Amino acid sequence: MSLQPLDSLPKNPLKIKRALLSVSNKTGIVKLARHLHQSDVEIISTGGTAQKIREANIPVTDVSDVTGFEECLDGRVKTLHPIIHGGILGRTSHKPDVEEMNRLDITPIELVVVNLYPFEETIADPDCTPAMATENIDIGGPTMIRAAAKNFAHVCVLTSPKQYSEFGKELTQQTEVSFKKRRQWATAAFNHTANYDAAIANYFNHLETGDEELPQQVNISLPKSQTLRYGENPHQKAAVYGNQNEFIDCFHGKQLSYNNFTDVDAALNLITDFRNDKPTCAIFKHTVPCGVAVSDKLEDAWDKAFATDTMSPFGGIVVVNKELDINTAQKIDEIFTEIIIAPSYSEKALELLQQKKNRRLIRIKKLPNTDQNLRFKSIFGGALGQHADVKTIGRKDLKTVTERKPTEQEIEDLLFSWKVVKHVKSNAIVYARDGQTIGIGTGQTSRVEASEIAIAKAEQEELSLEGTAIASDAFFPFADGIEAAADAGATCVIQPGGSIRDEEVIEASDKLNMAMVFTGNRHFRH
Repeated sequence: MSLQPLDSLPKNPLKIKRALLSVSNKTGIVKLARHLHQSDVEIISTGGTAQKIREANIPVTDVSDVTGFEECLDGRVKTLHPIIHGGILGRTSHKPDVEEMNRLDITPIELVVVNLYPFEETIADPDCTPAMATENIDIGGPTMIRAAAKNFAHVCVLTSPKQYSEFGKELTQQTEVSFKKRRQWATAAFNHTANYDAAIANYFNHLETGDEELPQQVNISLPKSQTLRYGENPHQKAAVYGNQNEFIDCFHGKQLSYNNFTDVDAALNLITDFRNDKPTCAIFKHTVPCGVAVSDKLEDAWDKAFATDTMSPFGGIVVVNKELDINTAQKIDEIFTEIIIAPSYSEKALELLQQKKNRRLIRIKKLPNTDQNLRFKSIFGGALGQHADVKTIGRKDLKTVTERKPTEQEIEDLLFSWKVVKHVKSNAIVYARDGQTIGIGTGQTSRVEASEIAIAKAEQEELSLEGTAIASDAFFPFADGIEAAADAGATCVIQPGGSIRDEEVIEASDKLNMAMVFTGNRHFRH
């Protein structure tokens, strides 16, 4: 039989006479059931939901009494029956459907209230096995939700306890449910099942590929977190999607903009690499660090980071890895900053910083990129996917390739500059000394030009490059980059290695008495 669509969807308000309630999350279900009962709605239900309603002395009919077929297979089969789905899918404005329902003794169901087994919560448990995950895949629930959402012109569907209050008001004030609200809740229902199916598919994709390989298909389901005023530019519409509130709490100031979110993302990624270090401060502008420093005191780290580039921080972002104290806050407050990010703030620091109403203050709740999650970039026809660049190195990972080995202090400077250069756009060069960036060159088509910019910035700030370490995000293709660094005052180099001219570059370093270490991995950032 071919599908026979109606000429148009009826937009009449819907009188609720019969409701099916079957929920995993039972928050608010008794209150909703009582409201339905007081509105003379017949309630049918299943298993634990029916029990909870019955315990509240609210009349309820078991689905098995409606279908004449008992629940079976440990509750796996409850509602998968023509009497139930005919009642949900029947188009009560369509005479042939009504006649067939009468012939089959199917009574319409105008309200379906369903939420699903907690699959995502189940697989989040490290001890979850495939057997446990599989048993928490809901079958009857999504089937009822999709049936009710498809037939939203004749049925209302609720999939979240957050919807109960609004539904109750509609029912109380109008005694009926409007077409507009039914379509809105049907949309939410389809998004709900799409998200559920995406989580299941991604779980099984991971079972097949493991941590090393990328999945054959990517299923992305992200709720809108906020509508933004505009995108990267005022003529572009924009929104942010996902669960940003799990990571940050923007508790003071204006709403974050599109560009703010990209800056905050960059700042959080850098401070993640310094999460276990001594007090660290980084200043960002347009997703690029313009100064980073570590010290025994946070206020000293700020002084050193700001000294790298005293011009760019205006209107920028400051991020720290320790509680922001009053002394550091007073220094930051001397310049205009859009955003300050910290794991916590002292009471006095908050009192000072909250005096400027528009400045955003952000508390870090959780750091990103602490595992190899997937990162995507939109391109023509789809997206590129890759594991997040979470690789870090220590002393044991450094391979000295020159005759002179780096000193203990140089090793500290090399490791610090390598952490920073990872977060600078390619081609990237960082000069550093004593836990402070001295010059940063970013986003150039030539590595030599990136170095020249870093040197020029240091000279502009009257910072000496003598005794600095130089970090390069990728290998030096020619010896001229090393020679320029030595002329500027650098004494040691950290780079991935891997160029066909590595020997030439090493030879030049030896002639200049520079220590050079290879890391064996690069940090391109585009």
